[in-house]
Parts: sequence; structure tokens; C-alpha cells
Amino acid sequence: MDLTERIRRRQHLGEDSSIIREYEAISPVAHVEEPTDRGPILERLLDYLDPVFDGRQPTDAYVWGPTGTGKSAVVTALFAQLSRLLARSAPVIHTSTRAQTTNAPEFVYVDARQATSPFGLYHAVLDGVLDESVPRQGVKTEKLRSRLVEHLRPVDRRLVVAVDHVNEPGGLDLVTLTSVFSIVEDSLACTAVGRTPPDELDGLPSERIEVPAYERHALVDLLTARAADGLAEQAVDHERLCRLADWAEGNAHDALAALFGAADLADAAGYDRIRERDLTEGMNAVPRPSASLGRVHTLPENRQLVLRRLVDLDEAATESVDAAAAAIADTRGVDLSAGTVKRFLYELAEAGVVQRVTVSDTESAGRPPSRLEPRFPTLVFRRLYDLERG
Repeated sequence: MDLTERIRRRQHLGEDSSIIREYEAISPVAHVEEPTDRGPILERLLDYLDPVFDGRQPTDAYVWGPTGTGKSAVVTALFAQLSRLLARSAPVIHTSTRAQTTNAPEFVYVDARQATSPFGLYHAVLDGVLDESVPRQGVKTEKLRSRLVEHLRPVDRRLVVAVDHVNEPGGLDLVTLTSVFSIVEDSLACTAVGRTPPDELDGLPSERIEVPAYERHALVDLLTARAADGLAEQAVDHERLCRLADWAEGNAHDALAALFGAADLADAAGYDRIRERDLTEGMNAVPRPSASLGRVHTLPENRQLVLRRLVDLDEAATESVDAAAAAIADTRGVDLSAGTVKRFLYELAEAGVVQRVTVSDTESAGRPPSRLEPRFPTLVFRRLYDLERG
């Protein structure tokens, strides 16, 4: 741990004896600068990107693996480091937009959960390479495409773009990426990142890199490192971290979500260690399979507000969609009609963020009602939402 990290930990410690020193360190949506036990994957990615060290452009690639394998963490960390190190080591020429190197490419990371259309994709890429702000209003997709072409017009200027979370519902797929970037294919390499196995996709690039689930020992190492950074000393013992790794079955997202929830429960109860009951409740608050919290956090603000109110409702209020919508619309801070809330809930169910479960023991005639169940880690979502919004 370097000096900056030591100072930050004391800043977040405060005067109380909270078990949680740094929420971000144990958050499943936070990416660390040095991903744990992902050296072989980093080497494979560096092998793929090796042409950039000789001033050449790499091919397109597809990085894939199941949820919770650290794909986003590895790609964001690698692109950030390459952008810093290569730009620092190469000769620089100055342009009207940004200081450029004569042979090092630019590296840009795009989240397809936020850039869900060709317009959004062009905008995100331009926002990553231009110093001036890129307008969202009053400009057409064709204009942004032309600006990207103009930016890459110099012969020696190249761009490597990582597009994360492709092939998710309502987002961008590989075929769309190929079409969007075809106009600059001689100057731009696309590294697509997703969960779908290659044999289920069309439009695949020739380079494919698999990111497998964490091995048990690697997941224990990851949890140990995150706990050391985020929790008080001896807040959780090794045996409980091993149990958590066994339960998570290689999924770091779910393991961290359960650890976060367990720590939050222990802290709320006034304990300085995570008890067995805290760990059990923390795991129970993570549905399996679980919708990614990263996906939940990219939802529009009003949808997140609806979810925040939903997780506070008792069982009686969620026994039907109508009942839940009425209860949410009636809560503090919700300026939405019950009809609008109901529409949002149906949209969220369609996206897999919540689940409609048919109530089978009803005595009423007609189609049985559906109660709502969150499909995301509720304890973590509640705490992060409240921390971010006071």
C-alpha cells in the first residue's frame, strides 16, 4: 500500500469504529487499477495489442466470458495504462484538438450500456479523443461520423476502441459495431467485450480472447485484497472468505456484492467483525443469477428511483405489479403516477432487472397476479444509492 492509499484510508476512517473503511474498495461496480490474479489474461490482451508497440494497427477482437470474470476491470485498467504510458514515451506533435504522438495510437473505452446507438457510439469515441465538448443536441449521427473521419484523417493517427457490454438487451451488437466503424476501419481497431459465447454470434472478428471464471484460490485472493483495502483489520476471517468464494462459483461480482452486504449488515448492528449470520444474509441478498449492478447503475435516474423504493417495500406491497406501482408512486420523493411506475416496472422486468413471479395460491378468478422480485443485489444497491444521493 503506497502513501496515498494510507492517507485515503485514514480520511475515510473518521472518528467511529466502523467496520467499513472504504465502500469503493469492496464495491462490485468499482474497478481497481491492478486487477487481482488476471496476469495470464492481461498477457493475452497484450499479445493481441502487440502491433501498437511497433507503430502498427492491431486487428479487431472479441473478449468474452461469463459475468463476474473481471473482463471490464482488466480492459479498463489495461487501456488506461496503455494510454498513459504510450503517450508519455512517444514523440509529440500538437494539433488543434489534442497533443498527439507520431506513432502511438489513442485508446478509448466505451460502455455500450450508456452508448446504445450509433450516435451514442460516435459521441463516446469523439468525447474520448477531443479536448472540446461534443454536443448531444442539434447534431445528427452523420455529423459525428464526419468528425471522427476528420480526426483520423492524418496518415499516422490511429485509434483502438474497447466497447464493453456488447450484445446486451437494448444495446449494440457486433454487427452494428462493424457497420459503425467500417468508414474508419483502416485507422480504428475495435476490441468488443461481452458475455455471449462466440458460437452464438454473427460478425465475429478473427481474434477471440476468452476470460474464464475465477478459480477458487484466485477469487479468495481477490476478496482478501479487497477486504484489506476496504474493511477494518480482522473484520472478516479467511474461512468466511473461502466459504464466500465457494458459494460464488467463480463470479467476482456476486462474491463482492455478498461481502459488501455482509459488512454493511455487521456495521449497522454495531459489530466490528462480520458474523456468520451477516455472511448468510449478504449471500441471500444476491439473486442467482444476478443482474449486474453496473447495468442497474446505468439506468435512467427515474428508473433507479423506482428500484430504490421497490427494495424498501414489504412483501404485501409487492404481491402484484399494480400494488407495487401504487405503493411506489405514493412514497416520498417520487413524482410519478402509478401508471408510469407500472410501465417502468414492466420495462425493468423485460430487461431482467426485476422478475415477475406468478402467485399460485390466489383464489381469485382469471389470470393469477404476479409479484415482483429484484434480480440484483439489493443491499449493495440500497447503500450505494443512498451514499451517492445523500
